[in-house]
Amino acid sequence: MKGTVAIFPISRRTARSVRVLGVAAGSAALALSAAGSALACDISEFSAEATCNGSQGVITVTDKDGSGTPAVVTVFLENNGADARQVGKPTEVKGTREGVTVTFEEDWQPNAVYRVHVKAGSIVDKDISPNLTTPSKACAAEDTPTPTPAPSDDSPSPSDSASAPAASGTPAPSASGSSSTAPAGTVDNAPSPAVGDSNLAETGANSNTGLIAGIAAALVVVGGGAVFLGLRRRGTGGSADSGS
Repeated sequence: MKGTVAIFPISRRTARSVRVLGVAAGSAALALSAAGSALACDISEFSAEATCNGSQGVITVTDKDGSGTPAVVTVFLENNGADARQVGKPTEVKGTREGVTVTFEEDWQPNAVYRVHVKAGSIVDKDISPNLTTPSKACAAEDTPTPTPAPSDDSPSPSDSASAPAASGTPAPSASGSSSTAPAGTVDNAPSPAVGDSNLAETGANSNTGLIAGIAAALVVVGGGAVFLGLRRRGTGGSADSGS
């Protein structure tokens, strides 16, 4: 008949096979979609942190994009919600599942706010949210050791300083003894007093000088008398001879 559509009956087995094929195709489509999402670069795979490298402040951005999509990272210092200045230069990074970091040297101040922008081709062109806020304590300055001045050649050595008192102006006992005997050498030609004599010997007291002088005077008198008597006798004898 005209306008009649023929309907062929479908067996139960055929219907079951078609249903299985539809479920498999849907599962494959979901798996491919999930795989594509996993391999795509996403802003959630980027993170930023303000740290210290010794006394130098740095801002570190980590990329954990497993697809390795090249991305360019740019950092800006914020001031009242606006960009005050750019930190360093835009830096390219290729992430891994373990993470790859790029570092921007920045002498950041406590509680400062930075905007970190990521651009990966036409896939990502966003800022890391929320903005980065630095710690409330700045990086501590390293203590520089004070150099110890090297001893000069003119400075006395320990041995010289130890021997300095011996060369001072205070004479040692031996030196005073030798200096006290020095005047004796200037009067070596003067006769020294006999051993055992006291100082009174120099004035004639307590000695035999008076006795010797008395004996000498007596001898002079006796000798003078003898001479006088001899001359007298000679004169008497001469007178007798002339009278005879």
